[in-house]
Amino acid sequence: MLVAEMMTTPVVSVPRTWSVKQAVRLLYEQDITAAPVVDERGRMVGIVSEMDLLRAEFEADPGAYRRPAAEPGSRPSVGVTDVMTTAVRVVQEGADILDLAKLMITMGVKSVPVLRGDDLVGMASRRDLMGVLAEGDERIRDDVLAALRDSTETAGWRVAVHDGLVELSGGGADERSARIAELIAGTVPGVAGVTLTR
Repeated sequence: MLVAEMMTTPVVSVPRTWSVKQAVRLLYEQDITAAPVVDERGRMVGIVSEMDLLRAEFEADPGAYRRPAAEPGSRPSVGVTDVMTTAVRVVQEGADILDLAKLMITMGVKSVPVLRGDDLVGMASRRDLMGVLAEGDERIRDDVLAALRDSTETAGWRVAVHDGLVELSGGGADERSARIAELIAGTVPGVAGVTLTR
């Protein structure tokens, strides 16, 4: 499964001109743990997380939460560019989710921006990965059957799913049809593997 199939879009981003308080409000309202920081052209210049924002507000001044937010147009005392991470771990949309999971586990990151070339196209989070793992076998089976029905060459296959493993059977002896059915089933989100029985 590719990152593009499970990433969250559209991307919720933070303009680099924003204050920490504005970013706090956005992450809280959108119920996200991190957001890319972008310049005026929409290019990513960093990423800011809940922890970055909490440190900025509470370590600098424990009473900061009691102050009103800065007036629109006024210069913020602390901006997101002061607290964001600039060495951002990213993944391309065509990467396998196993590579994404490895990156998250080894680097301890919760959210990873997804790029198409240099363009920001999505965000992938631990929650997105958990969603893939939580896909029920019944839903995976329905999705595989629907995908197989879309092709006239893969009609007639029976589908069983156990723990994300798909077993295709009864599709006949045509090797080409079997290979196409296997490839199609393997592209369905949540599928951990495909086996063929005749």
